[in-house]
Amino acid sequence: MDDITARHNEKMKRIKEARDRMMATKTGEKGLIVVHTGKGKGKSSSAFGMIMRCIAHGMPCAVVQFIKGNWETGERTFLRERFGEECRFFVSGEGFTWETQDRERDIAAARHGWEIAKEQIRDPGIRFVLLDEINIALRYDYLDIDEVVDFLLTEKPQMTHVVLTGRNAKPELIEAADLVTEMAMVKHPFREGVKAQAGVEF
Repeated sequence: MDDITARHNEKMKRIKEARDRMMATKTGEKGLIVVHTGKGKGKSSSAFGMIMRCIAHGMPCAVVQFIKGNWETGERTFLRERFGEECRFFVSGEGFTWETQDRERDIAAARHGWEIAKEQIRDPGIRFVLLDEINIALRYDYLDIDEVVDFLLTEKPQMTHVVLTGRNAKPELIEAADLVTEMAMVKHPFREGVKAQAGVEF
């Protein structure tokens, strides 16, 4: 064994020992409040990846999709057609806010979605709930942030995970969450005149 390999192996041994000591202290378990926000792509994609994990682990889950409306996404088609028993899928909204141009309808749709969301979160048979693009509804005050945060902190069952996606997550939600990821945009083809691509963005 040469010196470079020996030094590398010794370094990896020390890292493993330190990691094992750290992991031995992480014994808690709880249902998490998770927020995916930021201007970069991948917020919903990451959350739907978590839905796939839940299905693989036999964890019943639900999706409540705000804002996107009748836009046929690959996730919706895939889950409804192939995993309808494992994952409930609800759509609340008639499209992005600039398309509907009707604030009262948007508020009504968001409120309807929130009522469905609360039912799914309270359901003891559901272990994971994705509230896709709810941050947009919160940003435009279609939903009351205090009501949403209070519900998550006081009524969410102890072992139920809830993921909330969308740009511009409000500070109150970030404070309440257990895990927050901000997606940063570095480069995007839309700026070069490329439209949203099937399989990549929907």
